[in-house]
Amino acid sequence: MDLTALRTANPEHWNKAAAIRALTLDAVAAANSGHSGMPIGMADVATVLFEKHLKFDVKAPKWADRDRFILSAGHGSMLIYSLLYLMGDEQVTLDQIKNFRQMGALTAGHPENFLIDAVETTTGPLGQGIANAVGFAMAEEMQRAHYGKKVVDHNTYVIAGDGCLMEGISQEAIGIAGRQKLGKLIVLWDNNNITIDGSVELSDRTNQIQRFKASGWHVQEIDGHDPEAIDAAITAAKKAQKPSMIACKTHIALGHAAQDTSKGHGALTDAEQLKAAKEAYGAPLGAFEVPADVKAQWEAIGTRGTADRAAWEARFAELSKQKQERFNRAYALEAPKKLSAAIKALKKQISEEQPKVATRKSSEMALAVINPLMPETVGGSADLTGSNNTKTGDLGVFDTDNRKGRYVYWGIREHGMAAAMNGMTLHGGMRPYGGTFFCFTDYARPSMRLAALMKIPTVFVMTHDSIGVGEDGPTHQPVEHLAICRATPNTYVFRPADTVEAAEAWEIAVTAKETPSVMVLTRQNLPTLRTEHKLSNLTEKGAYVLAEAEGKRQVILIATGSEVSLAMEAKAKLEAEGIGTRVVSMPCMELFAQQDEAYRRKVLPAGPVRVGIEAAVRAGGWDRWLLGERGQEKKAAFVGMDRFGASAPADELFEKFGITAEATVAKAKELLG
Repeated sequence: MDLTALRTANPEHWNKAAAIRALTLDAVAAANSGHSGMPIGMADVATVLFEKHLKFDVKAPKWADRDRFILSAGHGSMLIYSLLYLMGDEQVTLDQIKNFRQMGALTAGHPENFLIDAVETTTGPLGQGIANAVGFAMAEEMQRAHYGKKVVDHNTYVIAGDGCLMEGISQEAIGIAGRQKLGKLIVLWDNNNITIDGSVELSDRTNQIQRFKASGWHVQEIDGHDPEAIDAAITAAKKAQKPSMIACKTHIALGHAAQDTSKGHGALTDAEQLKAAKEAYGAPLGAFEVPADVKAQWEAIGTRGTADRAAWEARFAELSKQKQERFNRAYALEAPKKLSAAIKALKKQISEEQPKVATRKSSEMALAVINPLMPETVGGSADLTGSNNTKTGDLGVFDTDNRKGRYVYWGIREHGMAAAMNGMTLHGGMRPYGGTFFCFTDYARPSMRLAALMKIPTVFVMTHDSIGVGEDGPTHQPVEHLAICRATPNTYVFRPADTVEAAEAWEIAVTAKETPSVMVLTRQNLPTLRTEHKLSNLTEKGAYVLAEAEGKRQVILIATGSEVSLAMEAKAKLEAEGIGTRVVSMPCMELFAQQDEAYRRKVLPAGPVRVGIEAAVRAGGWDRWLLGERGQEKKAAFVGMDRFGASAPADELFEKFGITAEATVAKAKELLG
């Protein structure tokens, strides 16, 4: 590659891009860790994008109508950190650049949305960013339809690499985007043909151009080091009525000794090679030096959107007061004032009518109350709408001819759905929820984990939660999934016992601001257990005494979900034998753990024997509540699963695996001796 020709063809552009390259080399060298090649290779594309196209004000990185920039190839984090420092971002100072990847620095190894305001989403697990971007673009379409183009009119730009496009989630994402004709989504593919192991041809021969075209995308191919070609391609993409992919042919680690090699992907720290690369760029040789004129040019780019933001604020002020309040409330993740009263009314109705329904139906009943009050909710399902009960009558279907629709048919794309829902949440002003079978958290898991890591309140509706699935058999019967979800930090895992608990769980989920929720719901019908109406949200405590012992308390039965009714049956049998038994419903272990010790000890006092009941494996937090938080309880047992299920009617399965009132009574009596 003739760098001299590139430098002389457009020296002003070259010098701005060279600043990114030089800062990347210095930061990675100082950290002795990181990924140099992608930021160096995509510096030209990023420079043109930020200078000529991106609607962004570095002084207001959370401005609602900004263009969204997503670095899906998150290992190249020095690209976005360099850009933000050069443009004058208040958080990404030179000290932050110098402390790249160090303890306490905002400039983490991969971009983290909760550390830097201008970072739209946490990326690094490849493919997540491009899938998040689909959700960003869908959210923009929905809000534009509702509030109008004068208030919502922005693009979502993504830089994705070869690895992002190899990951299976990318196909789920581009399939959704193509089907929905998300014309404001623009993907810039860093087509450098290199992965960690070597050339892409070692493992893949996919024609990405044809692949995107086949999925309904507008596609262009350009030289990723030609600023005029980059500018023209982005201009054309912005006019397209389809999502756009621009294949930017680049050289990884351009101008470095490791250019076009797998070594160029990672940390380039050799001092002599670094010096030679900087000389080739015409950049200052001193570490972290940026010429004053180049820094000034970048800072001007950073505030290029200030006028756009001021004009937007004036247009926003012209909205009706009601729309302004709704917009601001949704972006602040505040629930409407009427929500609490509506949930209380539903609980009262259920306590009086006492229906026997599956908690997936209970969930639908709660959503029927919530969705009309919260226009920011967006429902959906991965091809299981009738089974997940996620669609309420007022939503309408989001489609190319109805951007106001609030229900999404995601297709058989659990991972893509979960990632896109995260993107909707991150976009702002949206509260998405989507459903599948609980067993298929296996497919959605990476995005569920990232929701927890990113501190965003996406809601994952997971029905068919146990061997109660019945005849579909062990492939569809989750036994370990509760444990996996509960092991994930910053996640609420709700397993409601009836419709009252389901309504309470939903109230918590749609008012949460930093924690995702997993709704774990049954296929089989369950009785209403909360027959005495309570104004307070007992599920908010995580666990509570559902039924007290009639005599001297000798046994505490702790259960969740469908097994709470089983615990109540066991209590009746034990009480008939004069054995005082307390039943504790534990719909959310995480919330119970957050209560003060006095409350936890009140619910689970020392002394009585304890039996846990759940149609799942014992792992995932059970021992803390069975054995006591200090390990003082010696007499405890668990009624549940220790193997995979089987194909048979649900009632037969519960009998087969010993998850019955009779088995519970036997365990309790054995512990009592």
